[in-house]
Amino acid sequence: MSDARDPVALAARLRAAGCVFAEDEAALLLAEDGDDAALDAMVARRCAGEPLETVLGWARFAGLRVHVEPGVFVPRTRTELLVDLVDELLADGPDDALVVDLCCGTGAVGAAVAARHPAAQVHAADVDPAAVACARHNLPPDRVHAGDLLSALPASLRGRVDVVVANAPYVPTAAIATMPPEARDHEARVALDGGEDGLAVHRRIAEQVRPWLKVGGAVLVETSERQAPTTATLLAAQGLAVRVHRDDERDGTAVVGRLAEDGLS
Repeated sequence: MSDARDPVALAARLRAAGCVFAEDEAALLLAEDGDDAALDAMVARRCAGEPLETVLGWARFAGLRVHVEPGVFVPRTRTELLVDLVDELLADGPDDALVVDLCCGTGAVGAAVAARHPAAQVHAADVDPAAVACARHNLPPDRVHAGDLLSALPASLRGRVDVVVANAPYVPTAAIATMPPEARDHEARVALDGGEDGLAVHRRIAEQVRPWLKVGGAVLVETSERQAPTTATLLAAQGLAVRVHRDDERDGTAVVGRLAEDGLS
C-alpha cells in the first residue's frame, strides 16, 4: 500500500486541516475510483476547505446518492424533514401528484420525492444556472427549469400543483460572514442570502404560490426555528392554513401552508 492510501496517515492529514470526522472522510475518499494522483488531488481540495461532497461529487440524502457539483448548495440532513412532510401530504392523494422542488439546488428534495413516489410528476426550478445543470443529473432534465422562483415553471402547471416544496435561502445577509467557510466560500451566494432578515425570498414565495396550488394543495418552506413564526405569518397572510414542524433530531424546521378544500383559509 502506498503512503497516499494509508488510512491512518490520510486521516491525520485531514484532521490537521480541521476535518472533524477525519477517519470517516478518509474512508470515503479512499473508496473513490482513481489513482494515487487523483486521490491526492481530492485530498488537497478537501484540506483547502472545499466541502467533502463536492470533492467526491455526491452526497447522501434521504437514502439516495445525489450528484453534487462545485459551487452548488450541498443538501443538508435537516432538509430531509421536507421529504418526510411531502410523504405525509401525498399519503391520501393521487399517485401521479404534481410536486415542485423550488430553489432546488442539486434537486435532492425532488429526487428523494421521486424515489419514494415513482408515479409522481416532479418538477424543479432554480435561478442559478449551475444548480440547474447539477439538478438535471438527479431528475429528468426536461423537468428542471431555469428561472426566478415560480415564474420558471411551465404555465400549464398553474393551478394544478399538489405540493410546492422550497429550501429557499434564509440566512440574513449580515450572518453569511459567520457561516462555516465550506458554505460561505464554496456555495453560491444566491443559495444562502435571504436578505436583511433572511426572509426576503420567503416573502416572494408566499406572494406568488397560491395561484399555482390546486385546491387542497400545500407549500412547504424550510426555515429556522427562530424565523418560523414570521414564515408562518407570511403564508397565513395569503389565506393558507399554516403549521410549523420541528425536528429536533435533525435540527430541521419547516412551515406548511395549505389551501383549504373549499379554497378558503
